[in-house]
Amino acid sequence: MKKLFAFVAVIGMLGLGASNFAVAQSEPNSDTATVVQNDSASVDTTVQQAATPASSEKQQGNQNVLLKQIKAKFIEGGAGFMGTILLTLIFGLALAIERIIYLNLSTTNTAKLLKNVEDALESGGVEAAKEVCRNTRGPVASIFYQGLDRADEGIEMAEKAVISYGGVQMGLLEKNLSWISLFIAIAPMLGFMGTVIGMIGAFDNIQVAGTVSAQLVAGGIKVALITTVSGLIVGIILQVFYNYILSKIDSITVAMEDASISLVDILIKHNTKNK
Repeated sequence: MKKLFAFVAVIGMLGLGASNFAVAQSEPNSDTATVVQNDSASVDTTVQQAATPASSEKQQGNQNVLLKQIKAKFIEGGAGFMGTILLTLIFGLALAIERIIYLNLSTTNTAKLLKNVEDALESGGVEAAKEVCRNTRGPVASIFYQGLDRADEGIEMAEKAVISYGGVQMGLLEKNLSWISLFIAIAPMLGFMGTVIGMIGAFDNIQVAGTVSAQLVAGGIKVALITTVSGLIVGIILQVFYNYILSKIDSITVAMEDASISLVDILIKHNTKNK
């Protein structure tokens, strides 16, 4: 469900941006109409009202020009390769957003959880501590639950359960990272492939023409380089998200290891008191 939500969110944002672009192209200039309707107001008020629409009109015009340029470059680069690079960006971002959501939900206040587990052990025993872990989300609470579930079998079994289930939680944290790294590698490669194919097309045009024309060479090279730039941009964007995800995983892993050691100490202290 989280992955599906991430895909739908990214595709929805892209669709919303496309619809806004279409509306911006089809809407009449409403700012000028506003100035005309308010023509009966005072001179100072009219000047103030005219200044704001003028600035907003200029800003909207700049945005429309930028969108038109991006659209023109996308078409010049070729629908096949540019569409493939765009799909790489969409799927890579969807997986990255899904991981970010999962990791943020997996973040736990380990100090507070340890305090609650220790208090529950002293007041209600192992079952009360397990109930605290059941009511807390995140991998740390899940690891604590597995350790507490084996506490009756001895400290060594509880420690083994914590270590084993810690490996399972690490696998869940790193899920889909290989796919994100794959999209990071594929995007520039698709761009370079488009460049090579564009250069081949340029030399084919030269061969057909029979003469070396600067216009033919420049046109082919321009189209070829557009795909390269697009692939590099997609790779850079996904790399930033990938490094952020790795940093989140590292922080959660350190918290898991530190909390697991503290849990074993708490269990040893609890068993010592009960003897």
